[in-house]
Amino acid sequence: MTGTDTSGAERDRRLLLVHAHPDDESITTGVTMAHHVAAGTHVCLVTCTRGEQGEVIPPELAHLSGPALGAHREGELAEALAELGVSDHRFLGADAGVRFVDSGMALDGAGGVILPVDAAPDAFARADLDLAAGLLAGVIDQVRPQVVITYDPSGGYGHPDHVMAHRVTHRAVELAEWSVERLFWIIVPADVARAERERLAAPDNPFDPWPPGAPAPSAAAEAAVSVTIDGAAVVDRKAAALRAHATQVVVREPFFALSNRIGQLIAPIEYFRLAAGTPSSGGLFGE
Repeated sequence: MTGTDTSGAERDRRLLLVHAHPDDESITTGVTMAHHVAAGTHVCLVTCTRGEQGEVIPPELAHLSGPALGAHREGELAEALAELGVSDHRFLGADAGVRFVDSGMALDGAGGVILPVDAAPDAFARADLDLAAGLLAGVIDQVRPQVVITYDPSGGYGHPDHVMAHRVTHRAVELAEWSVERLFWIIVPADVARAERERLAAPDNPFDPWPPGAPAPSAAAEAAVSVTIDGAAVVDRKAAALRAHATQVVVREPFFALSNRIGQLIAPIEYFRLAAGTPSSGGLFGE
């Protein structure tokens, strides 16, 4: 992975993010996207599936499932990206007539996340790696990003589609003709995760606290942080984007929860680890 860094005020900065499902982008990189859009960076989001297996929270939308839920979540994603200011979005494979389906997830006997035995044949986690990576490489060649962001090898928490997104992104960077300068993983440092869980035990959290013995952050989170994005100035946009994902997220600022009702903080700071490429002396673009 090579490339020249022509840093400076006139530089044409392009950032590409790869996420597994609608809402992942807002939860883990919402302030990063809004921050860079506000700074004039071209931000492109690639979403690998339409989240057809998501658990619907509002009772009035409980009838949605499968393709109907996927179509509804497409609309939610469009609203969320409008809140973040992102106008360049692609579903992986859509231009080629290829559609990857949400794989869903199951738990093993130890509480780990695994691929369900009845996952659909066209589930993203079952996709041919080079096929999916080739489609993403085509997007990289079109957008020509200096920086690409995706998950760490665990996918953050083990979801099969997140793990596949990691694998596909790394392979796509290898296959693309365009040379990406830096590839980053989304991480939550272990000390930050511990502090958040302590905060969520406070009585003002309207949701459930993290249960004792909940899984620790992934191993990648124990490594040094390469880049920190302080998005305090745009965290309101992240909150608005989360509200747009109404089938999946309940927002009670500064908290939110998914269908498990376990509280999380709408984090104004997001962290990244350099996975490959030229080390940066500052932000994602080395500024």
